[in-house]
Amino acid sequence: MESLETLKRRIKTTEDLKSVVKTMKALAAVNIRQYEEAVVALSDYQRTIALGLQAALRTGPQGTVFARRAPRKRLGIAVLGSDQGMCGQLNDQIVSHAIDTIKQLDIPEAHRTLVAVGARAAAALEHAGFAVSETLSVPGSTAAITRMVQAVLVGIEAWQAPGGIDQVVLVYHQFLSGVATRPFVQHLLPVDQNWLRELKNKKWPSRCLPNFRMQARPLFSSLIRHYLFVSLYRAFAESLASENASRLASMQGAERNIGDRLEELQADFHRQRQMTITEELLDIVAGFEALDGAGR
Repeated sequence: MESLETLKRRIKTTEDLKSVVKTMKALAAVNIRQYEEAVVALSDYQRTIALGLQAALRTGPQGTVFARRAPRKRLGIAVLGSDQGMCGQLNDQIVSHAIDTIKQLDIPEAHRTLVAVGARAAAALEHAGFAVSETLSVPGSTAAITRMVQAVLVGIEAWQAPGGIDQVVLVYHQFLSGVATRPFVQHLLPVDQNWLRELKNKKWPSRCLPNFRMQARPLFSSLIRHYLFVSLYRAFAESLASENASRLASMQGAERNIGDRLEELQADFHRQRQMTITEELLDIVAGFEALDGAGR
């Protein structure tokens, strides 16, 4: 049986661990809020881009859709995971979803470029037998997301060189609410023709019809670049919010387990202490009776 001093040390260690878990919970909650606000802030930006695309499509030559139809023979896929642990099954889930997506697209490995964001996601993909062309670090703030998105856009332009990649797919965790997330696949390029057609035929939201002076094609191309930026930024922000949500859920579970263990240790401590006190009292009584008997 453990001594009282050993139990005291174990209780102190468990209390310190509980304090660390509480701190990590608070940090995860703050980070979730930060990335949630970033996603919300994108809504107006996205709406403006959609309106600009709608105007360009409505007034283009014969109302044609300018997006090219890619043959989809070469695939570039980016998998957004995490660099840090303690986020539950997030990396395993997103890697499993990415593997299913790759199999569904049925692109030969020689015509496939796989980029992983997060060392843990990259390791899981390689362990599953998928060659990772490049591993990027996970941005740690909203400011870092902007720099990462710009770097990724430059990479996508390089991918699209003549004879290069003609299809770009993102696989990431979509943040829903609280600690709820789900794996999500976004076909970034080529731009969805049905979506563009719906925009073109959609009723303009006001009585003032749109007008612009520059040519429709350059305007359309510029707006598509903004659309790509917003889509990538949103994917990174939701992926980071999902990572922190998974970490928050893990920390909540750890806090419950630590609380239960702390109660067990404290119960053992009180029981051991009571046994020690009882033994000391019995020794005193036995000594008194021995002395009293000797006196008689």
